[in-house]
Formats: sequence, structure tokens, C-alpha cells
Amino acid sequence: MKDVRENSYQLSGKNFKFICDYVYDSAGIVLGEAKREMLYRRLTRVIRERKLPSFDAYCDLLRSQPEQERTYFINAITTNLTSFYREQHHFDYLAKHEFPKLLNKNSDSKRIRLWSSASSTGEEPYSLGITTHQSFAPVLSQWDIKILATDIDSNVLATAKEGVYTANRVEGISQSIQQKYFKKGTGANETKVRVIDEVRSLITFKQLNLLHEWPVKGPFDVIFCRNVIIYFDKATQQDLFARYYELLAPGGLLMLGHSENLGEYQRYFENVGRTIFRKPE
Repeated sequence: MKDVRENSYQLSGKNFKFICDYVYDSAGIVLGEAKREMLYRRLTRVIRERKLPSFDAYCDLLRSQPEQERTYFINAITTNLTSFYREQHHFDYLAKHEFPKLLNKNSDSKRIRLWSSASSTGEEPYSLGITTHQSFAPVLSQWDIKILATDIDSNVLATAKEGVYTANRVEGISQSIQQKYFKKGTGANETKVRVIDEVRSLITFKQLNLLHEWPVKGPFDVIFCRNVIIYFDKATQQDLFARYYELLAPGGLLMLGHSENLGEYQRYFENVGRTIFRKPE
């Protein structure tokens, strides 16, 4: 295993293994040799910020203060690539098929619960919120509709809660949605937009590690767990699918990312669309 060097920093095989084990124990994320360069780049920035002399010193810090350093560490190494309406077909399916169905199915309780379980900087839950607002606008005031958005990374959650983005982040969205659901900034904020309050009020953001206890209340009608399962090993994936299954309402939907699948847990769901899985009624 070849060491990676930059200036005086050296990531030894021993330290790389320790960090990979620490990531797995803390967040269930599996890192291999293919992620070595990425890990090195992100952690050298942490080492500089911590004013430490080496990877040895940083690993010693992780050993001596695991609880205090964990959040900062996880924020540094987790990947937060996202965009509005990423994997558009999921939102299309909700608008065209699922939400009309829920209008009838839940007409007595008038209750709908949605969960974006790896919400990153907020583009996914806000896309979900806009789709929800579009579908339920005529009855929104009469229904109890809530969206839970969670992520392990406290930094991206802070961004998500603000709901403020640079204008180029919404360029791919239709003009009608931009005009209706995003408010343009003025003065020093003229290059930014903010999600309107009517959508933001539907969403609650909370920090949550998927491997730990889930202090959330179901049942959920729809759960998004997209582009996060790929970072876990097979056993952890199956455990997560079992936990999602228990929190889904009968007939509820689980949405996965484009490169993800349920594996052995597929037998408990019906595949109703591209990476869209339904729990039996």
C-alpha cells in the first residue's frame, strides 16, 4: 500500500486503516483504497485547521477524544453532492401517481408524513416540499402534512435550514417554479435566492446518524434514502432496509438512488418504478 505525501504530511498504511475503521464504527461508511486520495485531501485540511503536525497526531486526537472530534470528523469526510430535482423521475412519480393516491387513501386522517433521510444541503427535501405544495395546494391548510429532513452532517444541515442558495443552483429548474417558489435576494444578496416560507414551513431539519437510534415517529408514506446506501456494507444495508420497512405505512414508498438496490430485501417490496419500491398494503 503506497503512502500519499504532500509537504510534511504522510498518510501511512497504519493510519489509513485506523481512519477507515473509525469511519465505519462512527457512521457505517465503508472506505477502501479507491477513496484514499479523497480522504487524504479532506483530512489534511482538518490537520491544518487543528494546527497538528501530522496524521499520527490527528489519529492520536481521534483516539483520545473520540466523542468531541467525531462530528467535526464526519462533517469533513462525508460527501454532499446534490441538486434540486436530482433523479427527476422520483418527483414525477409522486406528483402523477402517489400524491393523487394519498389524497384518497388518507382522506379520513388527512395526515401525510414524508422523510428525506440523507438530506445534505437541502435540495432534496425542498424539491420534495415544492412537489408536495404543488400537489396539495388546494387542501394544504386542511391537511396535516410534514416533511422530516435528516443528515449526519451538522454543517450541511445548517445550510439546509437557511434555504438560501446561489442563483446558479436553481438554473436547471423551470422558470415557473423559480418564480413561484424562490424569492430573489436584493442588495448584497442579489446573487442568491431563498425557498419561500410556505415550503420551508413544511420541513423540519434534524441531525441523525442512520446507524444510531432513530428518534422519529412513523408511519411514513414516503421515505427517500438516495445515494447513501452505497457507502455501507451489505449487512448494514439490510439492517437499514429492515428499519425503513418498519417505519413505512402499509403501501408506503421507499426511494433509492440510481445505482442502489434492495438486494435480498427486495422480496419484501414491490418494484413500482425505477428505484421506487412499495411496501405491501
